[in-house]
Amino acid sequence: MQAPSGQVTAPPVRALLEDGAVAGEWVLDPCQSTVRLKSRQLWGLAPVNGFFGEASGHGTVSADGAVIGTFTVAAASINTKNTRRDSHLRSADFFDSGNFPDIIFTAEAIRPSGRDVTVTGALTVCGRTRPLSLDAAASVQGDGEVWLDSEVRINRAGFGRTWNLLGMASMHNTLTIHAVFGPR
Repeated sequence: MQAPSGQVTAPPVRALLEDGAVAGEWVLDPCQSTVRLKSRQLWGLAPVNGFFGEASGHGTVSADGAVIGTFTVAAASINTKNTRRDSHLRSADFFDSGNFPDIIFTAEAIRPSGRDVTVTGALTVCGRTRPLSLDAAASVQGDGEVWLDSEVRINRAGFGRTWNLLGMASMHNTLTIHAVFGPR
């Protein structure tokens, strides 16, 4: 079934996983993929929006539909269009990118869930790893690319990131991910 935008809808993604049609090695296209960060400061009154400029990843889909992979974001590539804030976000108060240069999500499984998929795995930030499950819209494009789109909320305290001068910064952050994978 073709969606109006030319995308194949999620049920065919399920079928492609089950029949082995997407089996093989996949690599993230960093030019088409984006990772955006949204948070709040000043007691929730002012939004902070940014993006990570560097991401990489790869995955393997087995003939029986099992999926494993890694999605890596360079912590120092954060850009909120505010040099002072970006330097603070790279510091030990937040990402500590000098000691922990990468934010890593390791996917252990993808399973169909309704019209979409659920990706389960583990997220590592600042050397701390926590389980993470996220829902994603999945589509296969006409040129064979697989797109995964997700929005996930992260509580930074779970990764030991508790800096919060006068309670001004939110502990909750939202990541919006658009990951485009192509066959290797």
